[in-house]
Amino acid sequence: MKRIWRWVLILLYCAILVPCIANAADIYPSKPIKVIVPFPPGGGADTLIRLIAPTVGELWKQSIVIENRPGASGLIGADLVAQSPADGYTLLMGSTAAVTEKNVTQFSPVALVSASPYVVTVNSALNISSVKSLIAYANANPGKLRYGSSGPGSASHLAGELFASMAGVTLLHVPYKGTGQALTDLLAGHIDLMFAPAQTVMPQIESGKLLALAQTGAKRSEALPNISTVSEAGLPGYNAVGWFGLFAPANTPKPVVQKINQTVMFVLGQERIRKAMLERGSDPASGSAEEFAAFLRLDQSKWAKLVKDKKVAVQ
Repeated sequence: MKRIWRWVLILLYCAILVPCIANAADIYPSKPIKVIVPFPPGGGADTLIRLIAPTVGELWKQSIVIENRPGASGLIGADLVAQSPADGYTLLMGSTAAVTEKNVTQFSPVALVSASPYVVTVNSALNISSVKSLIAYANANPGKLRYGSSGPGSASHLAGELFASMAGVTLLHVPYKGTGQALTDLLAGHIDLMFAPAQTVMPQIESGKLLALAQTGAKRSEALPNISTVSEAGLPGYNAVGWFGLFAPANTPKPVVQKINQTVMFVLGQERIRKAMLERGSDPASGSAEEFAAFLRLDQSKWAKLVKDKKVAVQ
């Protein structure tokens, strides 16, 4: 008898819960949405979310409030979102450093916004004009070349570590609290190079203040068709991309996650948005939340192996 009552209670629970979850997606969003950017203003994550958020907000007829909460290579802002209610009203604009193998289970991957190669960028005053000459200089001057990143464990950091490992050279890593600070020091000559998000350095490259040696993807980006890949330019097999994507706290109702994903994908598919992203050096992404989760598993396993094999300090 007790077993029968147990099943009755389970069925009643499901009968109540399932419509509530479906209804949550139907009425979502019914109030403003907050997006946490765990990095300072001006970086890749910040630039991209500020580009797409107004259009998403117009479609939803709701305000989207963007807050920069930098610190600990993105982990402070990420932790704030992870501890927020799992209702879709607090989202994270994450990246390689902010969402890692250690904390990914605290989130529901929602939408990949962009997965784009970085640009190997040097100060124009440096007498280096190609990937081959960069490697030759690094070989002749071990540890002298200083490369900046947006912080330990960031894609810009790991891309440099992978380059040094594959080229057999020693580069001095200089971590910053965000891409903007690193870029300022690169322009001032306080560091020598960066593996930088294209959207943050293309204006300086086009003005001649910085020099692009190569892009870091396995193939040329649609956004950067005239810049060779590192592999083409002298280091065969090299491949590193920086990604940016939206996350919700773990256990956010799946219908809500799907609704956010579908809206973001619709916005990324608009010609005006695509053009603006490509002009900034970012390839618009596509795909479901499940495909984003699968992408994350592959990307994180690759970097975890590099960190372990080379004993890279990411904190």
